[in-house]
Amino acid sequence: MSLPRVGRLRRRSEYLRVAAGGRKWAAKGLILQAREAETPAQHLDKAADLWVGITVSRKVGNAVKRNRARRRLREAARSVLPLVARTGHDYVIIGRSETVTRPYPALQADLEAAVRRLGLVRAE
Repeated sequence: MSLPRVGRLRRRSEYLRVAAGGRKWAAKGLILQAREAETPAQHLDKAADLWVGITVSRKVGNAVKRNRARRRLREAARSVLPLVARTGHDYVIIGRSETVTRPYPALQADLEAAVRRLGLVRAE
């Protein structure tokens, strides 16, 4: 069985749709919001199986800290979501101030735990 392809959420409207109608779980290193995608045609990346957006607010820190948090979350999503997350969903990962200093394995565990708590574990 091959791993699902991960696409990116790019438009503000996609982020708002997930926030408005989705479920969320807050872990120490991140917040995960998820919602079932209506149709792949509404996304710019139509060939993907699941879509991920990452956002980090100014509360986290200056631009250097925000970019570091985004890079860490992007890599955690790349390594965790294809293995555990259910396809056909939109996921928004929100960085927190702990995202910058949290050990990377703990950040991956936070993301996996959030997917499990939302009940969106991939069926084997």
